[in-house]
Amino acid sequence: MTRTRMTASERGEQVLAAAVTAFAESGYAATKTDEIARRAGVSQPYVIRLFGTKQQLFLAALRLVCDRIEDLFRTAAEQIPADATVEEALEDLGAAYRVLLTERDLPRVLLHGFSASGDPAIGPVMRARFGEVYQLVRDLTGASASEAGAFIATGMLLTDMAAMQVVGPDAVETPWATEILTCINPDL
Repeated sequence: MTRTRMTASERGEQVLAAAVTAFAESGYAATKTDEIARRAGVSQPYVIRLFGTKQQLFLAALRLVCDRIEDLFRTAAEQIPADATVEEALEDLGAAYRVLLTERDLPRVLLHGFSASGDPAIGPVMRARFGEVYQLVRDLTGASASEAGAFIATGMLLTDMAAMQVVGPDAVETPWATEILTCINPDL
């Protein structure tokens, strides 16, 4: 049987995917590059060669999550009718965000990014990307600051709930979560 060699780019994607899973499980501080390397099937020095430092790899994982959110929102916005109200446009973006919530590791990495924002290299990136997502919501929907703020706040609540596994494909039934979800959106 012949093995196909991966390109450096493909190997980088493989390492990044392993890092996302590891960071989702253990967070930034507790995750070791040795563990990421083991998951990716490469050596630890190779991980460092690809990404420089664990911090750089974590930032790459955060960029991947934020890019995914922005891609979901832009794709959803392409389907929004020109005569849609702001409320309808926000509902469409909300439906797109629910896709991210089913991608179990991504919301957890996002939360770990917020937690690691005290780090002088991570904090500015997280603040900038969060601001970009907020502005994108406003630009795509025409939402006011108040409407976009409420939308983002609801998304953060859903992200927290997804991390607790009370939202999403493997949701654990809990009365309080059901009550909150019904208040937010009866279709959830």
